[in-house]
Amino acid sequence: MPADAADLNAPVGVDPHRASVARMYDYAMGGKDWYEVDRVELERLKAVMPEAVDLALENRRFLIRMCRFLAEQAGLTQYLDLGSGLPTAENVHQVVQRVDPLSKVVYVDHDPVVTAHGRALLEENENTRYIAGDIFDPRGILEDETVCSHLDWSRPIGLLFIASLHHFKGDRARPAEVTAEFIDALPSGSYVAISHAFDPGKGADSEAMRAFEAAVARGSLGGVTARTAEEIVELFHGLELVEPGLVELVNWWPSGPRLKPLNVAQRLMAGAVARKA
Repeated sequence: MPADAADLNAPVGVDPHRASVARMYDYAMGGKDWYEVDRVELERLKAVMPEAVDLALENRRFLIRMCRFLAEQAGLTQYLDLGSGLPTAENVHQVVQRVDPLSKVVYVDHDPVVTAHGRALLEENENTRYIAGDIFDPRGILEDETVCSHLDWSRPIGLLFIASLHHFKGDRARPAEVTAEFIDALPSGSYVAISHAFDPGKGADSEAMRAFEAAVARGSLGGVTARTAEEIVELFHGLELVEPGLVELVNWWPSGPRLKPLNVAQRLMAGAVARKA
């Protein structure tokens, strides 16, 4: 990664004067590992999009349903979660290990606060690991000793990019290059799951996303990049999408019929799961 991009994407760490994506998600999810600056930043974004908390909530709900599918239906027993954020209720290992207690998970995040909390909370779970790593440096992660030894790369792996790719700051093409490198390394039978900020391309929702992107850019987070449906699908590089394909997160195999209309935040997060043949 170019030096300037590395600087733009450097982790916030323990700076109490700069908001952190991981800590803001934690605040939105009702956690306790956040600073006042994270609460203030989220409240500022809610002034632009009042339903902004649903961005975090729907991501977590999608992650839970998707992991349950991968464990129960696809039969996966090992997972690589890239950009995992702070541990909170219903993490990947908790969902998949209810199906198979021997399932293995490696969480990756480059924020030292996330890594410290992750290692502390998971030290008693022998099948789960946390590593400090930059998800936009695939080679560094793929060659990491823990990733290589804890996961069996001759067997299918679940590769997860949950609300992480849209936080890259720099060359717009870089996230697609990153997913390509990881996908190339996956064994046959593996699955890839991506959730991403969604730009419908035109209309009121697109204008709402533009306003939200601008609000994020004005704050200490530095930016978020929404993509169109076509651009998000391109991140899968031709893998076969599992039905229903790329949809709003709330519409990816919901737990029941939808009785309420989607709010703007629910319409502006999309995701999909795909299988590598």
